[in-house]
Amino acid sequence: MSDPMISPDPRQPDSWLEPGKLNVQLVYALYLLSFLIGISGIIGLVFAYLNRGKAGGWIDSHYTYAIRTFWIGLLYGVVSAILSLAVIGVLLAIGTAVWIVVRCIIGLQKATAGEPIAKPETWWV
Repeated sequence: MSDPMISPDPRQPDSWLEPGKLNVQLVYALYLLSFLIGISGIIGLVFAYLNRGKAGGWIDSHYTYAIRTFWIGLLYGVVSAILSLAVIGVLLAIGTAVWIVVRCIIGLQKATAGEPIAKPETWWV
């Protein structure tokens, strides 16, 4: 019989909010959700910044990749908005959305497999 006064360790390494595989997956999911609910991308960015450098190993490459995905996507989005006065801006906006989705899917696949991002600082996929 277990003692009810002894509680299990409150800190679980597989928690969604602590640095680790599940948190990285949450960040990517929030980025994808930001196409429907814009604020979720910012929440994902905050999680990535708060947890970067705490987990170590292959997970840090994902946090760097996710942070760069947000900022580069924002840059592409601003350029698209400025160029939307011409038709090229609309095409660039569609390309930016596809680029973000592809990076998030790649990140989710690699995080699920426990693999690092090979070049987390790249501007491509």
